[in-house]
Amino acid sequence: MSSPTRPKILLFGAGSVGAVYLYLLSKVSNVTAVLRSNYDSVKENGFTINSSIFGQGIRFIPNVVRSCSEAAELDSQPFDYILICSKAIPDTIPKLMEPAVTRGHTIIALLQNGIGIEQEYADAFPTNPIVSCVVYIPATQRPAGVIKHGEIELIEIGAYPSTAPAAPALAFTNLMKVSGATAEFYEDVQVKRWFKLLVNASWNPICALSLSADVFVIQSSPLAIDVVLDVMLEVREIAQAYGYVFSREQVEFQLDRAKARIPINAGIEPSMLQDVKEGRRIEVEAIVGNPVRMAKEKGISCGKLEMLYVLAKALDVRIGTGDS
Repeated sequence: MSSPTRPKILLFGAGSVGAVYLYLLSKVSNVTAVLRSNYDSVKENGFTINSSIFGQGIRFIPNVVRSCSEAAELDSQPFDYILICSKAIPDTIPKLMEPAVTRGHTIIALLQNGIGIEQEYADAFPTNPIVSCVVYIPATQRPAGVIKHGEIELIEIGAYPSTAPAAPALAFTNLMKVSGATAEFYEDVQVKRWFKLLVNASWNPICALSLSADVFVIQSSPLAIDVVLDVMLEVREIAQAYGYVFSREQVEFQLDRAKARIPINAGIEPSMLQDVKEGRRIEVEAIVGNPVRMAKEKGISCGKLEMLYVLAKALDVRIGTGDS
C-alpha cells in the first residue's frame, strides 16, 4: 500500500454510484476519479450529494482527471486499488485503465452490474487480483454533479474466481467498512450476482424500453407483475444450471421490493432507464445478453428474456449510432 492508513485509489466512472463511494472513500484514502461526461461540471463545482443515509447537501470536491493516463502521470506511486464504477460495456475499459495498473500490485474492484463480466479483466491483467462486487445503491445524477441517493447502500464483495486467494477481497471489504459503507464478504460472490440479476435482467430492460419507473410499469397493466415474474423465473432457471439455486420465495422477494413501493408511489429508475433518458449506451450485454448466451449453452429456454434482449439490443445500437 502507498500508505499504511491511506491507500491510493483510482475510481473509474463517477456516475451516481461512483460519486457516493468516492465521497466515502475520500475519508480514509487518497482518491482520484476518472470522469468523462461530467468532468467539466465536477471539476468546477464538485459533487453535491443528497442522501437519505449519509446526509443532505453534502458538498464534495474530489481530485478529478480525464483519463487513466493522466492519473498515472500525476503521481509516480502505484495505485493500490482501481475501482470500476462505469457501465459494463464489453471490450472497452481494460484498455482504457491499463496505464494506471501496476502489474502484480493493483487490486481491481468491479462495482458493476451483470453476470460474466470479470473474465476480460482477468485476461487483461492476469497478475492482478480481481474483486467482484454487487452493489445496491439506488441513486441518480441529474443534473451533472448532483446526486440523489435513496434508502439503501450495500456492497457485497468476493474474489474472482472464487478459488482465488481471498485476502485482496477481504482487504477491500475492510476498507469499505472503514469508509462508512455497508460491506459484506462472500466466499463465492457469484451467488449474489445471480440474485441481483433476477432484478436487473427483468426491470432494467423493461423500464428502459417503456421509459417508465418500476412502480409505473406495475400500475400500467394487470399483466405486468406476471410478466416481470416470468422473466425472473427464467433467470432463476439459468442460475440453477450453473449451480446457483434460488427458491420461488427468494424470487418473489425481489419482486416484492418493487410492489412495496406502490402505496407511496416511490418508483425507482433502473440504470438502463437513466442511461436511455440521457442518450447513453446501455449495459445490454452484461445484464441481458450474457445470461441469454449462458442459457443457450445449457439448453435452457428463456423466451421472454430473449425478446427483451433483442429489443434492448436494438435500442442500444440506435443510441450508439445517434439515430433518433
